[in-house]
Amino acid sequence: MPRLSRRALLIGSASYAASPALSAPALSGYTDVVVVGAGAAGIAAGRRIAAAGRRCVILEATDRLGGRCVTETQTFGVPFDRGAHWIHMPDINPLAKLARVAKVDVYPAPGQKLRIGRRFAREGEMENFLSALVRTNRAIADGAARAKSDFSCAQALPKDLGDLRPAVEFVLGPFGCGKDLNEVSAGDFAKSAERDVDSFCRQGYGTLLSRLGEGLPVQLGTPVTAIQFSSRNPVEVETARGHIGASAVIVTASTGVLAADKIKFDPPLPRRYLDAIAKLTLGSYDRVALELEGNPLGLQSDDLVFELAAGNRTAALLANVSGSSLCTVEVGGRFGAGLAAQGEAAMVDFAVRWLGDLYGADIMKSVRRKTATNWAKEPWTLGAFSAAQVGGQPSRRILMESIGSRIYFAGEAAHETLWGTVGGAWDSGERAADAILRRFAPAPPARSKKGRARQG
Repeated sequence: MPRLSRRALLIGSASYAASPALSAPALSGYTDVVVVGAGAAGIAAGRRIAAAGRRCVILEATDRLGGRCVTETQTFGVPFDRGAHWIHMPDINPLAKLARVAKVDVYPAPGQKLRIGRRFAREGEMENFLSALVRTNRAIADGAARAKSDFSCAQALPKDLGDLRPAVEFVLGPFGCGKDLNEVSAGDFAKSAERDVDSFCRQGYGTLLSRLGEGLPVQLGTPVTAIQFSSRNPVEVETARGHIGASAVIVTASTGVLAADKIKFDPPLPRRYLDAIAKLTLGSYDRVALELEGNPLGLQSDDLVFELAAGNRTAALLANVSGSSLCTVEVGGRFGAGLAAQGEAAMVDFAVRWLGDLYGADIMKSVRRKTATNWAKEPWTLGAFSAAQVGGQPSRRILMESIGSRIYFAGEAAHETLWGTVGGAWDSGERAADAILRRFAPAPPARSKKGRARQG
């Protein structure tokens, strides 16, 4: 088969800024590696393969780079991260380390606050709240280490949390996992790496990721419909615009997309992979973004505020994002999913009323532009991020195994300790690329115009 020409490939640039899919040429030919999806895992894999001098093409179903990491400026005139926003553990996060390459500004996130009715928690009350979070984390980890079989995180909650229990359940469950704690595997939770230090990207996390994808051979607006593979023949990847052959394929589609059978595999995926995907379902995590004129909340830049809630109808507030007048109300878990199912108007109404209960009804007068995300309805995502159901933690290891050294899975779900994070997705993409590259002989050196290999 003829090699794909570089001219035939659309190059992704920035979030929500892409060439129309209809202008793209038909897809055909052969390449070393096909990467399905141009999110964090796909971009990481593509960069790794390109750096090794191997050919690849990245097929992205949507009209943009970034996957679940999307920054847009149209709504508010300032960067708004519709998806991932927190850069967890920046000291070891590969994306934070690449910020200089992407020419963006990454800065530390401040601490968190607790709202008790119309006032902030006093120093002692805040210490009790933070202590309750630490004790609950420890109880889940200790229980998972001692237990002979897996159980839900809710079963490990300390009995003496008192009126702090709903807030602790929200922070560790819907806010941290996208699911209520009774739906989250204690083993999976306990194995996750600490995420208590964060940073933000002033230009947006999606902008950072998109810039790292610039120059890669990306075909936007090209959903993969089928993948045919065998031990002898090249893998055939089918799209509506044609097909392409490859030695191997890295599939970075979300477990939501895989579970919905949007990509047909021939032969079908082995049962153990299907079971693994089913146990790593995506949770619900959305944000309502409100432009609040004049800083009526009196908060500092990037203040994170939780509520001493009485039940699960609660949220988190991220105020004055990167010094702007943009505030986001974060909802998740079962309550967040039900709210998102009612649509944007219901989400905005909840967010405004929730803020009114905490800061006074006059807050409604300060609301200008507004919007809300709904990741469950994004057709090429179908949810937020993965948190394993009870008994599902070993499923991540299964997704990290290749199928006949032909099909590799990558993405946040295919990481045992950094699941649910952009850094984990990035790391899994590099891991899959490295596994494929080890199968190839070293790439031939580039040649000068005179035909001699360049030295040095």
